[in-house]
Amino acid sequence: MVALENLFKQEEAPMNGKQRILTALEVKEPDCVPLYIHGINEAPIIGIGKHLTDGLPEPQDFRLMNDADKLKLVDTLFMIHEAFDIDGMTTFEIGHETRVDDLHVKDGFNVVYKLSEHGIPVPVGHPVKTWEDLKKFTPPVPKREDLGLLDLAVDRFKGQKAIFWLMRGSFVRSWRLMGMTNLMMNLYSDPEFVHAIARMMLEFNLAQLDLLVEAGLDVLVIEDDIASTKTPMISPEHYFTYVNHYNRQIVARAHEKGLKVIRHSDGNLWPLMDILLETGYDGINPLEPQAGMGMKKVKEYCGDKICLLGNIDCVDLLPSGSPAQVEQAVIQAIKDGAKGGGLILCSSNSLHPGVNPENCMAMFKAARKHGQYEKDLHHGR
Repeated sequence: MVALENLFKQEEAPMNGKQRILTALEVKEPDCVPLYIHGINEAPIIGIGKHLTDGLPEPQDFRLMNDADKLKLVDTLFMIHEAFDIDGMTTFEIGHETRVDDLHVKDGFNVVYKLSEHGIPVPVGHPVKTWEDLKKFTPPVPKREDLGLLDLAVDRFKGQKAIFWLMRGSFVRSWRLMGMTNLMMNLYSDPEFVHAIARMMLEFNLAQLDLLVEAGLDVLVIEDDIASTKTPMISPEHYFTYVNHYNRQIVARAHEKGLKVIRHSDGNLWPLMDILLETGYDGINPLEPQAGMGMKKVKEYCGDKICLLGNIDCVDLLPSGSPAQVEQAVIQAIKDGAKGGGLILCSSNSLHPGVNPENCMAMFKAARKHGQYEKDLHHGR
């Protein structure tokens, strides 16, 4: 008599979050569409967290919170990932800035930022504007202690969720150091100065990459915004020479060390898309709908070559839509992008202070409800 287990294929155990993310980044089908939060600000953490815990602080910039409130906020962020079965956790530097005054902080490169109630701080002080400034400038060395959030995530999730790290790329690091207008002018007037700054930033990023690998990172995100909703901020030729030349070295080193690498940039990336594909990124994020980066269009163009992370609208839908509209957007994104694998569902940028927490939760729930591959995506059973 043939054993029953040989007659019927046993149902496979569900994947964990890390397995789902890594499978999708190989442009293969996991058991369900992975769910990810690229970035989230204090207000939505607290707004969502109120459904999970009490004793939360009032929304304000993390840097202005006392230590107890900071710990509570981080713990609540972890709780959100657990409660809503988010497959990947984004980490980044915390505690690396020094306070200048009540409105400004300074990072290790001596770039000064103005705190903003609307999201991330805005760079306003650029210390290296000339060759003379550069000659006197001593760049920082990456510090192991700046990886504290990554360490907490690795310890909390213990391999069950993919751990991401947001690394600023060549373009963003360079313009923050020297100023956007100054960088743009020097692309034409003194290209070697732009290269010198980019080389310095590459050295920092490669050194930090070594620390990240040792700490247990799974996925590197090169966060290097390069485009508006209409067009890239520089020409494809300038991008290839002054930005991609350096970022691709990070991609290659990260791959050598066994990491997956995602390219993040807001805006219309179509003029740069072939360069990005040729560079060898495993994923692209966040596919901003208002910039012409529609899921169906991108999937048809390159969805068999690169994983797509996005593109639930965080400009209009998540702030002002209804939970039912959010659910329909999730269904459409899955329909347009999930076939064959290579889709990770997330918002079209960060969950910023303007989003409705109820809509964020609707997005999380809809992803799990409608994202099962075998049931919903193949046979419609």
